[in-house]
Amino acid sequence: IWWSMKSIHPRSFVKVRTLASSHVRPTQSFRGGIQHLTSLASRRHQSSLTQDVETPTPSWTPHTLAGFQVFPTEPYELSRAQADPHLAYIAFGSNMGNRIDWIEQACNEMEEQGIKILRTSSLWETNPMYVLDQDKFVNGVVEVQTALGPIELLDTLQGIERFLGREKLVDKGPRNIDLDILLYADEVVDHERLKVPHALMLEREFVLRPLAELIPAKALNSASPWKTTVDYLNALPSSQSEMTTLTPMGGSLRPIRALSPKRKTRIMAIMNFTPDSFSNEGTGSHNKELLLENLHLTAKLTGDRGATIIDVGGQSSAPKTIEAPVEEEISRVVPPIKLLKECADFKGVISIDTYRAAVAEAAVNAGAEIINDISAGRMDDKMLPLMARLGKTVILMHMRGTPVTMTQKIYTNYEPKGLIPSIAEELLERVQAAEAAGIRRWRIILDPGIGFAKKGHHALEILRRLDELRDWPGLRGLPWLIGASRKKFLGALTGVKAPKDRVYGTAATVAAATQGGADIVRVHDVGQMAKVAKVSDAIWRV
Repeated sequence: IWWSMKSIHPRSFVKVRTLASSHVRPTQSFRGGIQHLTSLASRRHQSSLTQDVETPTPSWTPHTLAGFQVFPTEPYELSRAQADPHLAYIAFGSNMGNRIDWIEQACNEMEEQGIKILRTSSLWETNPMYVLDQDKFVNGVVEVQTALGPIELLDTLQGIERFLGREKLVDKGPRNIDLDILLYADEVVDHERLKVPHALMLEREFVLRPLAELIPAKALNSASPWKTTVDYLNALPSSQSEMTTLTPMGGSLRPIRALSPKRKTRIMAIMNFTPDSFSNEGTGSHNKELLLENLHLTAKLTGDRGATIIDVGGQSSAPKTIEAPVEEEISRVVPPIKLLKECADFKGVISIDTYRAAVAEAAVNAGAEIINDISAGRMDDKMLPLMARLGKTVILMHMRGTPVTMTQKIYTNYEPKGLIPSIAEELLERVQAAEAAGIRRWRIILDPGIGFAKKGHHALEILRRLDELRDWPGLRGLPWLIGASRKKFLGALTGVKAPKDRVYGTAATVAAATQGGADIVRVHDVGQMAKVAKVSDAIWRV
């Protein structure tokens, strides 16, 4: 069914001409849009000159997905705020400075001006088009809900561009931020300042690919109502340039390029601070006090051996382990995180391994850049909203039940669908819940949860079929973490009882994970596994 379309001509609207003729300065106001840009100046911060090195961004409000609406055909003023919110799609792009930070600032400003972001595409790194002698772009699309009319929406977006320092020196040339209206409800807008649907969107892969993540089956052209977003994307000439998604990692780390065949496997070092974990789990210490005392040296060695992420945990997820009080877990993880942040010799980032929102917030305030939640937000209703507010990259793991109940048959039975479809569909539901809570899609990493509501043969099947999970509809382009280090199934296969002696078994899982497309491996034996990953990358990541 083709949505009703109506053509709007600028000659019908005198007020639009009046508004269009005056270029609003940052100190002026927009009716229904930006009210006082001077007040925004206090929130503005300069982007780092180092490309894609992260800086903090403000919080933003989550919203749920709204459906398309069919609107009446009587004329209305393009410049007037609409009584009912309309669905719109806005493309963004940046190829100067910290590209991801500029984009996140622009998204935050849209939220500040009452433009509700419902969903986001992935961030896509693309080669420049039209003007080729410039740096690569980061592009994407946001699905928004707005009560602004098309021209007021345009004014608001252009005001945000000016507020962020946008200067258009060369047409289609370098820019720190670019915001374009692709679709506004199901309207056709024909105005001297605005054409909707966007005039060039159907020839641009960097627009159609992220748009297809959001509305793959939507018709985009009234002249060909049977052709969908995916049809237009597939009809484009084959591109010789690489397009890959980007996932920011915090600190000075480069983003993960999850679709790049040449990306390197990243090493996440496990650093637990629980009573049952002070036994040489990659930390080189047998008690908490000595570990804290030697933490700077430990962090340096961990980084020197190849880890770029240290995952700090204060609550064991082993079955039948007694859950520590929240205050106790916070007291276990905050001091080492603060010490790690002071360690100049460790150039990586810190992850907090917790399923509790209060612990995650305390850890981020202490310096953690990533939140690693084994429950994907299921065990604490406050976790997903907190993740959205903090704006950090998050790891969502597949698990059924809780650490106490996950070994029960009801949770380890994956029939009739089978293991891989079950994991994919259940993780997709958590991704959708995260997006509904306000977490940007480009801030999500997935973990299939080896050892969590999984038996030994399940672990092997995950490693064997990881590529299917990576390519599952709705999950493609998201990075994956594999954590099989020293797991029980390795002991069962090799006959090695002591977890610390399961180094060779772990090495095999790291190689398999790399071959299957994992972006991060979470390990205890950092030095050995970094070498395994390096050789595996040389074999498969070429």
